[in-house]
Amino acid sequence: MTTPSAVLAAARRHEDRLIGFLRDIVAIPSLSGQEEAVVKRIAQEMHAVGFDEVRFDPLGNVLGRIGDGPRVMAFDAHIDTVDVKDRDNWVCDPFKGQIKDGQVYGRGAVDQKAGMAAMVYAAAIMKEQGLLDGVQVWMVGSVMEEDCDGLCWHYILQEKQLAPEFVVSTEPTNLRLNRGHRGRMEIRVRVTGRSCHGSMPHLGVNAIYRIAPAIAAIEQLNERLADDPFLGKGTCTISWIGCKTPSLCAVPDEAEFHIDRRLTRRETRESALQEVELALAAAGVEAEVFTLTYREPGWTGLVYPMDKYYPTWLLDEDHPVLGAAVDAFTQALGREPEIASWNFSTNGVSIMGLHHVPCIGLGPGPEEQAHRANEHCPVEHVVEACAAYAALPGVWVSRSS
Repeated sequence: MTTPSAVLAAARRHEDRLIGFLRDIVAIPSLSGQEEAVVKRIAQEMHAVGFDEVRFDPLGNVLGRIGDGPRVMAFDAHIDTVDVKDRDNWVCDPFKGQIKDGQVYGRGAVDQKAGMAAMVYAAAIMKEQGLLDGVQVWMVGSVMEEDCDGLCWHYILQEKQLAPEFVVSTEPTNLRLNRGHRGRMEIRVRVTGRSCHGSMPHLGVNAIYRIAPAIAAIEQLNERLADDPFLGKGTCTISWIGCKTPSLCAVPDEAEFHIDRRLTRRETRESALQEVELALAAAGVEAEVFTLTYREPGWTGLVYPMDKYYPTWLLDEDHPVLGAAVDAFTQALGREPEIASWNFSTNGVSIMGLHHVPCIGLGPGPEEQAHRANEHCPVEHVVEACAAYAALPGVWVSRSS
């Protein structure tokens, strides 16, 4: 096995190509369901650095394999991004991948194409440094995460595209090792009324008025939700309100709102729905309460419906995957990592939350940069993440043989 200093040295030798590749994929817009161009560019780079197998699955994820041993592990980076609606607030073109003051700027730079670029070159280092004894490593560029986190890996695992022993999420962690995060779900509350002409409102029942106490009840519910010292507090907030009405001169006969619900440890879909139902009942509101289902086509045209419930997940402090990740990080970078959790949600909701495959997070850049104008990621983080990824397969096999 190569020495730890050689792993980091190899990542530094590849820095120009690594960062050039990152700039290339940042320059390719890739909204959810529109990732075809960027996954094909990623596949091209995988071939160029010597992957043993590169393929697209029917949903549109790009999967690259390096090594052919019996042990299977995987790394994940979603390569779709949110849109850019505020170009006037950007100091750099969001689709140029510009380097400024040691940072790569652009939409998706930190969320999360930097992780993808680091993964591809980590695979190259694994191969050239002989770090693949007994193992095959899959690098997955996953799609549609921004619209439906976990859908991509729900498809991969449910349809048996891969069966890894564990998965490393390369979502931004600021180079910390993250071992979980709160879950989330999308809840809709709908109230009905009776429409009539707006000039005679006494003849109808205004659904907006009927829903008003429900809004206050959800605000109060947020204050009562469970807390956890590691993952943080469960939360709920109303993020959208709408109504159905024959015209703007009529009393609405239906009103509804959307709840963004974040679930901490030991909170479930059932408990969260029950809390909403009880809060509405206490406020005297009769309403329909339900979760939403995602049914949008991928860039391949495949529709793979998924309930918008994304479970909380947390890897145990003494789990062997975490131990291997700590050792690999320390050996590669010469310092011990901080252990933490994400604030936002990741594909871990499916990997570990739904399918119970162990998952750990390590990614370049701070998560606070995600979805912001002037999104950027430190070049040094990308290089160091690449080295830590390259060290992990050998450490895992040696610790778990």
